[in-house]
Amino acid sequence: MNFVKMHGLGNDFIVVEDFEGVDRDYPALARDLCRRRWSVGADGLVVLQKDAHADFCMRIFNPDGGEAEMCGNALRCVAKRYGARHNLHTMTVKAGATLQEAEVLDGGCVRVNMGVPVLDSKNIPVSGSSRLVINESIKVEGGETLFFSAVSMGNPHCVIFVENLEEIPWRRWGSFLEWHELFPRGVNVEFAKIIDHDWVEVKVWERGAGETLACGTGACAVAVAGIEQGILNEKVEVNLPGGTLRIHWQPGGDVYMEGPAEEIYHGIIPLP
Repeated sequence: MNFVKMHGLGNDFIVVEDFEGVDRDYPALARDLCRRRWSVGADGLVVLQKDAHADFCMRIFNPDGGEAEMCGNALRCVAKRYGARHNLHTMTVKAGATLQEAEVLDGGCVRVNMGVPVLDSKNIPVSGSSRLVINESIKVEGGETLFFSAVSMGNPHCVIFVENLEEIPWRRWGSFLEWHELFPRGVNVEFAKIIDHDWVEVKVWERGAGETLACGTGACAVAVAGIEQGILNEKVEVNLPGGTLRIHWQPGGDVYMEGPAEEIYHGIIPLP
């Protein structure tokens, strides 16, 4: 099976094309191929397939074999890949239950319409009555209380604003919260420090993948949560360990994300 290795700000993926609809066990393949040092290694396996309502469908499998609803960095990667192969600058991509619009810009960056963020707890989902989840308290391992906001960008996010990213055990907290009982389908966790109204620094713990260098949907969720609370402007730069994404959101409208995507290498995977 042919593949291409790609990354968006260091968030790396094994991308394969399956436009013929081959019957493969992609969860098992993801668990095998995403193992670093033992195989190709990646934060996820991305499979491109045909779709009747879009240029193509993108399926994302985490290293644990679980299928994710959405991944912003993977979306930029596959848009750039597909656009180059089919001479397209704009395209629609089916991911999970949503259709996304992507545009490959001059200079290699990709701009994506990530759609309207979901803020109703029932649809994120977050346990309990239907509500807007802003600065609710949650206890982590050790009994410490944190305050989080919840957003879905096609996948669930728990956003926690902190004073200092370097002095907290964010990996341990992220691992603890990932499958907390409050989140029925698990959750991606972002720890964010406000630098000013236009700039925020973020560390990410992704559901099914753990620590990653970047998360596109997570950057969008942080921006939405910060704008909802009045602590971020509608155009904001989100600085992640792998680099910076530019997010633009006007409340009530679609979220726009812009950032780079790169091909690393091509290869062939031997299959049984």
